[in-house]
Amino acid sequence: MKKILLTCLLAVAFLQLNAQQVTDNNGFNLNTAQRLLQSNTGLTIGGYGEVHYNQPLSSDVRSNGTLDVHRVVILIGYNFNERTQFVSEVEYEHVSEVYIEQAFLQYKLNNSINFRGGLMLIPMGIINEYHEPTTFNGVERPLVDKYIAPTTWREVGVGITGNILPASIRYQAYIVNGFNGYDGSLKFNGANGLRKGRQKGAESYMSSPNFTAKVEYFGARGLNVGLSGYFGRSQSMAYDGLDKNDDSAQASADSTYVGIAMLGLDARYSLGGLELRGQYYYSALSNTDKYNAYGSESGDLNDLGSSLMGYYVEAAYNVLKGNQNTSSQLLPFVRYEQFDTHNTVHSSITKNDAYNKTAITTGLSWRITQGAVVKADMQFIKSKANSEYNKVFNAGVGIMF
Repeated sequence: MKKILLTCLLAVAFLQLNAQQVTDNNGFNLNTAQRLLQSNTGLTIGGYGEVHYNQPLSSDVRSNGTLDVHRVVILIGYNFNERTQFVSEVEYEHVSEVYIEQAFLQYKLNNSINFRGGLMLIPMGIINEYHEPTTFNGVERPLVDKYIAPTTWREVGVGITGNILPASIRYQAYIVNGFNGYDGSLKFNGANGLRKGRQKGAESYMSSPNFTAKVEYFGARGLNVGLSGYFGRSQSMAYDGLDKNDDSAQASADSTYVGIAMLGLDARYSLGGLELRGQYYYSALSNTDKYNAYGSESGDLNDLGSSLMGYYVEAAYNVLKGNQNTSSQLLPFVRYEQFDTHNTVHSSITKNDAYNKTAITTGLSWRITQGAVVKADMQFIKSKANSEYNKVFNAGVGIMF
């Protein structure tokens, strides 16, 4: 009886949630978590998932393709009352890995201010918040969102968020714990930038709080523009239990953190069947000379750059726009990316051109219906150190509900 009752509750929640649109009444784009928050029912569910096929192509090397249930994600939300809500997101990656991607409580203070606390997405750029497979073109997420602003990036914190409707502005501002820069070994390097330092809410520690914020404008029809920032320093376990009178230990600890100032600018625009989007990131890093020197002494890779930069521009067009007999969308698209984790380096290390990369991705997105997509693309990637493109064919299916 309990199983039947639970099934019925989940079915009702699904139907109510699925009736919502991908934008709100003010034209603002919604991800799955935001749709949960806008539901006025008690228990609500949502989810997304994607299955991928990746086949490297080369004229002189034969490589096996990979088939992967990349991720299956279930979101469960609960509205305690009209002011108090909870959202959780459980992600299964590659079948065997389980993560909590979001788990936060939101309380509505008034029509323009909401308090939020828990495990939250860092509001940088587009993809970190809108990463469901039906919300972007291409089988894989943009490379800029892997190496410069490491999607999916989430940390534990508190802050405020809300809409200022007369100005068509949405804002977010949070105090969060930072990247894990050192926990016995250094986590940052030129190859991966800051990506390996994400703590993901898993027994996270904090030696210094960080601040992140984003402001978005959605007042013009079809246009969404965002300005985001992240400021602070990486966390270091070398400070745990540190005797501040021990000058030698203090000097050593001061070599295990990196100061971070990241800025992002993004824009999305749609008109008829045309869809345009673009994104730019710049991260200035301080103390990298001491950080790299400490890595040299400890045997860790010691080539973190002093700044990281990346951007992409993308265009797509729905060729079925004029067909009145279908609700499907078929979008050929092309995306150009350029990113460099050695945009600048301290004089103590040598700039590595292998970290300066260009990627061109072109393909098709077939949005069969709202919430279901089939994708295929070709991706061409090369570094400044190599004049030839590495080619990869990608295909996949994705859903969001």
